[in-house]
Amino acid sequence: MDDNQLLRYARHLMLEAIGIAGQEKLLASSVLILGLGGLGSPVAAYLASAGVGRLVLVDDDQVELSNLQRQIIHTTARIGQSKAESALAAIGQINPECVVDTVVERVDTDRLGQLLAGVDMIVDCTDNFRTRQAINEVCVAQSKPFVSGAAIRFAGQVTVFDTRHADSPCYACAFPPSDNLPTDNCATMGVFAPLVGIIGSVEAAETIKTLLDAGENLRGRLMMLDALTMQWQTLLLERNPACPVCAARDR
Repeated sequence: MDDNQLLRYARHLMLEAIGIAGQEKLLASSVLILGLGGLGSPVAAYLASAGVGRLVLVDDDQVELSNLQRQIIHTTARIGQSKAESALAAIGQINPECVVDTVVERVDTDRLGQLLAGVDMIVDCTDNFRTRQAINEVCVAQSKPFVSGAAIRFAGQVTVFDTRHADSPCYACAFPPSDNLPTDNCATMGVFAPLVGIIGSVEAAETIKTLLDAGENLRGRLMMLDALTMQWQTLLLERNPACPVCAARDR
């Protein structure tokens, strides 16, 4: 690291769990963020400011006025712009050393697999059950971790799926693809603005911890928040030996 980097990341360097070696590892890391909305906004901002060396931002949507109540990486001046390009502009002001690739398209499983092959892990910031199943399939196939978060109304949840560990459940273990889950989203149900900031910040923290193998991440634990009472609950997740997605992986 050069002198500017030593100063920029000084508060990380003081932490025993990070230090110079950990910060250099972050600088050499790459993360794919799928979705640059309410969750993706704090995730992108914190990963860039924390020194993750390369971010791949994937979103085919455009910034709208109704987004600005919670999607804090975007601005009024960038309404109508691609969310990925808007986030790129913001990151350039936060940390110009962060290398950012933008993908302005709706990705299918094959394309997601191509993108994931070039990064260390993925952060799910979407609001779509089928998309999360697709993320899970490629992560299991490539043995790469992903951090998953969700938020609607006043309820949020966050966890880490990491099938590099034999005992770790995958997303399909916890939420079987056959389940007929509701398709509620923020556009139809509403969402409390600070909630996505809380959940997104936890996603960013879990991403950094997973990249560094620091502390204990949320693998095997689903954290659920009721923002009206500000109470957290923890649900333990177990691997399903008959899971249609990950049952065949090494035990």
